[in-house]
Amino acid sequence: QVQLAESGGGLVQAGGSLRLSCAVSGRTFRGYAMGWFRQAPGKEREYVAGMHWSGASTSSADSVKGRFTMSRDDAKNTVYLQMNSLKPEDTAVYYCAATEYGSSRAQASEVNLWGQGTQVTVSS
Repeated sequence: QVQLAESGGGLVQAGGSLRLSCAVSGRTFRGYAMGWFRQAPGKEREYVAGMHWSGASTSSADSVKGRFTMSRDDAKNTVYLQMNSLKPEDTAVYYCAATEYGSSRAQASEVNLWGQGTQVTVSS
């Protein structure tokens, strides 16, 4: 059974950085587009960043472009989201997601598997 486990969330001041990790267990993430989504209180879950299933390309939402970077470590079967220059509006629960043979912009409706989420809080 494939499972996704996020870690690395926490409380940080505006302008600070965090790195989220998503460890994939049960199989490798080959054949899966990996993505990051977030959900703030009272809002819908939104796309943040994604990596094509081949690993050849990444994309990100306009709201985080230039600040957030997604990467992966095949040897550790782990994907990362490096978040820099954090803003209070980045506060949300961040979810790791896997979409079978998806693109780097796979949306929530296409996701096959979700992690449990990790809280990121940015104070002003």
